[in-house]
Amino acid sequence: MTRSSKKRTDTAVDRRGFLKGAASAAAGAAVLTDAATTANATAAALPHPTAVPPTAAQLAAETEAPPRSRAVEAYIVEHPGSDYMVDVLRTLDIDYCASNCGSSFEGLQESIVNHGGNRMPEFLTCLHEESSVAMAHGYAKIEGKPMMALLHGTIGIQHASMAIYNAYCDRVPVYLVAGLDNEGPVAAHNATDMAAMVRDFVKWDHQPGSLEEFGRSAVRAYSIATTPPMAPVLIVVNAQEQKAAIEGTPPRVPPLSRPQFPSADLGSIREIARLLTNADSPRINAGLVARSQEGIDLLVELAELLQVAVNDGSARLNFPSRHPLAGTGTSQPDVILNLEPAGRPGPTVGGSGAHTITISSAEFLISSNFNVNGAGAGPADLLIAADAQATLPALIEEIRGVMTPDDRRRFEQRGAEIARVHGERHTQAITNARFGWNASPVSLARIAAELWPLIKSEDWSFSSPQGFIGGWPGRLWDMKKSYHSIGGHGGGGMGYSLPASVGAALANKQHGRITININGDGDLNYAPGALWTAVHHQIPLLTIVHNNRAYHQELMYLQQQCAARNRGVDRAPVGTTITDPNIDYAQMARAYGMYAQGPIEHPTDLGPALRRGIERVKSGEPALIDVVSQPR
Repeated sequence: MTRSSKKRTDTAVDRRGFLKGAASAAAGAAVLTDAATTANATAAALPHPTAVPPTAAQLAAETEAPPRSRAVEAYIVEHPGSDYMVDVLRTLDIDYCASNCGSSFEGLQESIVNHGGNRMPEFLTCLHEESSVAMAHGYAKIEGKPMMALLHGTIGIQHASMAIYNAYCDRVPVYLVAGLDNEGPVAAHNATDMAAMVRDFVKWDHQPGSLEEFGRSAVRAYSIATTPPMAPVLIVVNAQEQKAAIEGTPPRVPPLSRPQFPSADLGSIREIARLLTNADSPRINAGLVARSQEGIDLLVELAELLQVAVNDGSARLNFPSRHPLAGTGTSQPDVILNLEPAGRPGPTVGGSGAHTITISSAEFLISSNFNVNGAGAGPADLLIAADAQATLPALIEEIRGVMTPDDRRRFEQRGAEIARVHGERHTQAITNARFGWNASPVSLARIAAELWPLIKSEDWSFSSPQGFIGGWPGRLWDMKKSYHSIGGHGGGGMGYSLPASVGAALANKQHGRITININGDGDLNYAPGALWTAVHHQIPLLTIVHNNRAYHQELMYLQQQCAARNRGVDRAPVGTTITDPNIDYAQMARAYGMYAQGPIEHPTDLGPALRRGIERVKSGEPALIDVVSQPR
């Protein structure tokens, strides 16, 4: 179904009318092939024939190309403005453009697929704008650079706004371009200030007034998006400017300036080193500090130097899950170092009586909406506006310089105790995973446990949030690479996991990795069309549907409310469950052309299904396994 908002002239072909006419013509042609043998019979049956079969000359004329009229010649634009736009985009090293088509950017889309040869960027067809942005979100977290998402006017931006908000809160660079057609007849598709709808959760936006200005804005937007704190940026491009011919020599394509990563000043680094070195029980809270494997390696170096516990949140993998220093440590901390906290830490982050230090690039974000998650790092005794990953090398060197042999011995004793507690907690997690092992519905722990031996010898990537699946992959798997877990959605918006996983799998594809998405059923129903995108573009991804047939978190909340009001919990499923009828997600996936299994209800069927799914993904195609599961 077209989304074009243009008025068609009397000489233009209406799409539905064209399809109807084409179908009729095809049917008529089939009938005419038998006309010679049926003409006499028809004439006998119908005393007054309604039509005469065409002559051979008439049939031949129908297959000939029509002559090119002067009107058509006048319409042709050999060098449209959108060709220049694509030339600019190709200098930004943007591999893909995810989009659901729209008339406000049809000029730019045509230039991408023809002038650019559908490479750098390559056009990826999405079935919803939110999915296109979420795909770019997941891709950037794997590949470390932005993907482009192309949006259609106000309606496209509004559809995409949740995904834009997620990326903003997750501090992920997404390169957004929206089309504006002020001359289109549908006023609701356009706005004077289109970016106003998402301005509080993009880092920068601009609506260039010329092709030359587009070049400067496009390059600047990329640099801004990839400079910490990273975040989405938005360029609004005029539809008429895309279609108009370039007059004279095209504008110069501006060079890209590489982003700068702001480190903390030397005085602040020295104070942090002093506080951490003198502390008896320090702790590091890691939020969004590791943008890459380099960030993980630096944090490991710092932790091992101080022999300090690292409490890694679920925002993304910052620290190896099986490292002996992973966890909250053994005692109440006296000094806490918060590195790029995800959102605004509450009073419990610092702990009772702890001296808190926060290094966060979020302090550079300026927003009129202070309720936006991530706008500021929150309270701390020492708050430093800087990029944490960029600050770590200098902090490590400063600590090395002030450490004494006595400090080293003290740190080693502390580290041994932290490692002992870490080992006990891991053993307890394995024990806990055995509870309900043979239960039906299938336990989430068993899903994670059965998956691990199938992937541990492979190069793998876990692409979905862990919060709704009990954190079992992080508790049972050995996560040590930055792509082993890319974290959650940032803003908590539903409809993230599947399209973000498709984007992550697209990035992982060129590295030969297996991408795994354990997707809640409620979240999947927000954006099932991403299954088709994965099939259409041959993106290998294993999706395991955690199918508890409910929005279970909300079900629990409602049960709590019922109990608190002494009304019983028997009606808590009203509005919170997804039953009657139960959704067959395997059948849904097959409808999109995907290999699928399920619903799997008995745990003994799980392992063989997972093995078959992994083999499909390793062969280069997406697969889905629907598992009827326990709530947590």
